[in-house]
Amino acid sequence: MKNLGQMMQKAQEAQQRLAEMKSRLAQAEIAGSSGGGMVQIVFNGNGEAKKVALDPKVIDPADPGMLQDLIAVAINDGRSKIDAHIESETQKIMGGMMMPPGMKLPF
Repeated sequence: MKNLGQMMQKAQEAQQRLAEMKSRLAQAEIAGSSGGGMVQIVFNGNGEAKKVALDPKVIDPADPGMLQDLIAVAINDGRSKIDAHIESETQKIMGGMMMPPGMKLPF
């Protein structure tokens, strides 16, 4: 039973660190970009867009499709960076504890 008690204690500690991580994620700033940095969208770690920066050169009224594509790419870039950041933070929290396949944190 000693191992079960230790596992429960580690799980409680991981849960506390997870709550702290969620708080830090809300404060994080992660930028997605496209067009060589001409379009930048800054997200927090929860995936909420906070800032959008557009180089005036990408604003062409005759070709709105280009700007739309660049924005979509910047969003996808930001999302992948957020996912990588969350994965990295989760690994720090979980240490050697293994999660069941397909289960991701934070829930």
